[in-house]
Amino acid sequence: MSFMMSLTPGIPSSSSSSSPSAPSSPPLSSPPASLPVRTIPGTYGWPLLGPISDRLDYFWFQGPETFLKKRTDKYKSTVFRTNVPPSFPLFLNVNPNVVAVLDCKSFSYLFDMDLVEKKNILVGDFMPSVNFTGGLRTCAYLDSTEPQHAKIKNFAMDILKRSSKVWVPELTANLSTMFDTIEAEVSKDGSASYLIPLQKLIFNFLTKCLVGADTASSPKIAESGYAMLDRWLALQLLPTVKIGLLQPLEEILLHSFAYPSFLVSGDYNKLYQFVKEQGKEVVKRGETEFGLSQEEVIHNLLFVLGFNGFGGFSVFLPMLISTIASDTTGLQDKIVKEVREKAGSTLTLDSVKNLPLVQSVVYETLRFNPPVPLQFARARKDFQLSSHDSVFDIKKGELLCGYQPQVMKDEKVFDEPETFQPDRFLKNKELLNYLYWSNGPQTGSPSQYNKQCAGKDTVPLTACLFVAYVFQRYDSITGPQLQSQPLRRPSKRAM
Repeated sequence: MSFMMSLTPGIPSSSSSSSPSAPSSPPLSSPPASLPVRTIPGTYGWPLLGPISDRLDYFWFQGPETFLKKRTDKYKSTVFRTNVPPSFPLFLNVNPNVVAVLDCKSFSYLFDMDLVEKKNILVGDFMPSVNFTGGLRTCAYLDSTEPQHAKIKNFAMDILKRSSKVWVPELTANLSTMFDTIEAEVSKDGSASYLIPLQKLIFNFLTKCLVGADTASSPKIAESGYAMLDRWLALQLLPTVKIGLLQPLEEILLHSFAYPSFLVSGDYNKLYQFVKEQGKEVVKRGETEFGLSQEEVIHNLLFVLGFNGFGGFSVFLPMLISTIASDTTGLQDKIVKEVREKAGSTLTLDSVKNLPLVQSVVYETLRFNPPVPLQFARARKDFQLSSHDSVFDIKKGELLCGYQPQVMKDEKVFDEPETFQPDRFLKNKELLNYLYWSNGPQTGSPSQYNKQCAGKDTVPLTACLFVAYVFQRYDSITGPQLQSQPLRRPSKRAM
C-alpha cells in the first residue's frame, strides 16, 4: 500500500434513516415453520475427480468468490453442497466435502454451539500440523466442550482485560515511531516502504501488550520477529489460500501438499524462548491462576500473538487505510473534522466513543472486506438449518462452510450491499447483529462457552484509534491499494 501524506494540520452527524431490508434481530437456530423444506442442492462429483475439478475452479479458473457465486446462481440457493480445497492428490486424509452457507441467516448457525462443534476445523477439514505449535492443539482448534478450552479462553480474555491499561499509550507510541521513521526515510531517499514498518509496529505493540515483553530486549527479535511470524503463518495457510502466482506453478507448489513445520521451527523456537524469558509475569499467571502448564501458556500466547493478532491486523489495517485513501466522496474531510473536534488532544479508550463516523467506517470495512474470509463448523447432531427462503436437513458430522465476502453482501440484510457506505452503521446500528467477522455477531459476547474471538471489541477499537491517530497527524492520505508501492515524499509540515 502507498499513500501520500499532506502534513499541514488543520483543526458526526448521525442519520435517522435505516436500511429498509435489515431484519431487527439475529436469525439464530429455529427455522420458521412457514418455510419449505428443501433437499440441499449441489454435488461433490465423482470421487477424486469432483474434488480436483472444484479445486482447479476455486484456485485457478474462477477464484473463490466467482466459484461460490456461480454455484449460488446455478442452484438458486445460498445453501448447497460443493468441495472446498485443499484436496487430492497429497491431502489424502482431508475431506473437501462441505455444505456452503452463504447468506446471513444460514451463516449464523456456525455460531450456535448447541448445534455445531469447532474441533480441529479452524481452516476446514485440513488442519496444519500441531508441530507448528510445539505439538499442542491451541485454543483455536479446541471445541468449546473440551476441558482445556475454558481455561485457555479465560486466560486470553484476562490478558486483553489487563492490557487495557497500556493498550492506547503503547499503540500511539509505536505509531509515532513508525511515522517518524517513514518521514525520515522519505526526506532522505524520496520514498519509503510502508508495509514492513507497519508489521514491525503491530509486532512490537502486541508483544508488549499481550506478552508484557519489550522486543528491544532482544535485537534479533526486534529486527526480525515480524518476519518470523510471517513465515510461520504462511507455511500453515498456503494450502488454503489463493495467492495469485502464475498458474500452474501455484497449484503445483502451494496447493498440492502441506508444508513441514521444520522449515520454520528455528524461528518458532526463538520466539518461544523470547516469550519464556521476557514474558515471565504473564506466563506465571497462566500457570497459577488458570491451571495451565508452561508449555500450554507459551504456545497459546504465541498463537494469539501471531495468528490472531499479528496475522489479523496485518491484513485488516492496510485494507482499512487503503479503503479510506481511495475514497473520492469527501470521507477524509469528514473524518478529519470528527477526529479533531471530538477525539481530544490525547487519544484514550474513551476517545472512540466520540467518533461514530470512524466507528462506522471500521465496521463497514470489516463487512466489505472481512479479514478472515472462510469460517467452518461441524454439525454436532442432526438439525434443520434455514436460509431466507428454505429449510434444509443437516446430518451429524457434516462440515458447514461460510464465505464471508459473499455472506456480508446479503441483499436481504444490507441495502446496496456491493457499495461501500461509510455511514452504514451510523444509519442502522441493528446491522451490527449481522457483522460476523469475529466468529460471531458484533453484538455477541466472547466467553468460555463459545468460539467468538476474544478480541471482538479490541480489534475495532484499535482500528478506530489507528485512524484517529493518522488524521490527527495528517490532513489527507492518497494512493492506490497496492502494498508494494512506496510511500511518496510528503509536503513540509507546518509548525
